[in-house]
Amino acid sequence: MNDWQQRVLALAAIAQACAAVKQLARHGQLTEEFERDALLQSVLEQEPESFAAIYGDAGNLNFGLKVLLAQIGATRNKDVEITRYMVGVLALARRFERSTKAVADLGQRIQQLQRQQQQFQFEQETIITGMAGAYSDFISPLGRPLQIHGKPALLQQKNVQNQIRALLLAAIRSAILWHQVGGKRRHFIFSRRRMVATALDLIRIDNPNRPNSESSK
Repeated sequence: MNDWQQRVLALAAIAQACAAVKQLARHGQLTEEFERDALLQSVLEQEPESFAAIYGDAGNLNFGLKVLLAQIGATRNKDVEITRYMVGVLALARRFERSTKAVADLGQRIQQLQRQQQQFQFEQETIITGMAGAYSDFISPLGRPLQIHGKPALLQQKNVQNQIRALLLAAIRSAILWHQVGGKRRHFIFSRRRMVATALDLIRIDNPNRPNSESSK
């Protein structure tokens, strides 16, 4: 997997997590295409053997690739809300990386969650609650929190709140990864066509019989 494929997959993971947050805020539940568990598992993969090991099967990010293409491609299907969430996540990730204490503290918390999952087989909902707490403790205090829009009755439900925060933590993890593999803000301006072409290639790799009917301009 080359550098551009890694960068685009990391962005696709952010897009998928942000789309999942929107879905939860509006409907209170997710369909299978959001691959929630694969996104959350990426948070616990702190020392992966390879980039591919972070998200598991590349098909887990297929939906995110489509969301990303809608945002950066030559289409009229851009979702302003998802764009706002992605921009906010990238900004929060930059602030987080500058706080050595937050990085160290979150790292310790993630290690605890790893042990709970691997050694004690804690249920997924318990891990999600732990991730939500980690987001509240170490990410939210770094700056103005992301404003999530949705149905108030759903946003007041603890289960929905925890999933949203856990998914935002997964988005932050992918934003940091994007930066680690060479992702730059200028790429959104000067390398957009290459990013679109890479996303289309990744979708075709996962769906080899899929016709090339999308523009890569």
